[in-house]
Amino acid sequence: MLLLIQYTLVFASVLLLVALGGCFAEHSGVINLGLEGIMVLGALGGALMMRYVPATVPGIVMVLAVLLGAIAFGVLYSCLLGVASINFKADQTLVGTAMNLLGTAAATVFVKAINTASNPDDVSSVIQYIEPKKAFLVNIGGFEFNWFMLIAVIALAVAYVTLYKTKFGLRLMACGEHPQAADSVGINVYKMRWAGVLISGIYGGLGGICYILAGVSEWKFENGVAGFGFLALAVMIFGQWKPTRIALAALLFGLFRALSNVYSGFSFLAALNIPSTVYNMMPYIVSLLVLALTSKNSRAPKAEGIPYDKGQR
Repeated sequence: MLLLIQYTLVFASVLLLVALGGCFAEHSGVINLGLEGIMVLGALGGALMMRYVPATVPGIVMVLAVLLGAIAFGVLYSCLLGVASINFKADQTLVGTAMNLLGTAAATVFVKAINTASNPDDVSSVIQYIEPKKAFLVNIGGFEFNWFMLIAVIALAVAYVTLYKTKFGLRLMACGEHPQAADSVGINVYKMRWAGVLISGIYGGLGGICYILAGVSEWKFENGVAGFGFLALAVMIFGQWKPTRIALAALLFGLFRALSNVYSGFSFLAALNIPSTVYNMMPYIVSLLVLALTSKNSRAPKAEGIPYDKGQR
């Protein structure tokens, strides 16, 4: 049971971070379907830090370096969405889809090039981080606490306060609801939408490195992040674009994802003789069912996905 709670919190942390990133982007009026690609690039940035920062540095230095690497790569990659959808008014769905395809491919090529440069016989897309990973883990009475659990809680509090208690957040949401009205009172819609996209890059990058640290001590980048970006979008929609509801949805989906890791430890589940692949599919099956049953009552920001035209009223 302790292991189930541990994995639930880790996977919920991933989903929460990425879903909050999507929440900021959509509240600004931009649909960020490229969260999957941003996660992969964020994971790459963090993994490179774990590879090149000496493992002998203090744990807090390693943690900060990895977080900054993930954020930097996530933000830089999200700029593609900003330029294409805000500056050039491209179709946001197509841009996000292209970013997902490009993200995994680019990370794979990049890692293979690095491995080949250090060892011509190594053509793998794997980065190992056995020792650096220990900086993120604290064993508390058999429970393996991951610092990303705390980071996710802090990120949730920051998102809630920013969106509902600050002038910036209220302006951001105004741009996602009625950008023309926001512009009429002096709010720069383009800047607000850029801010939403870049913030989604921060959260998405953190979610990516959190995901690859959740399990093994190395990551094969050609595997991507197994659809967690899309699962986070389902969490965001189920949470009605509200941070607190998103947190609850993340816990629910995280629980189903955790079951695929620990189901063999529960005798009543093991006795059912259900193939492990079924447990692996459960989060995605649940997401389909939840969206089918709740999408009718969903209330997305009214102007999301609509390129802003300053001359339109």
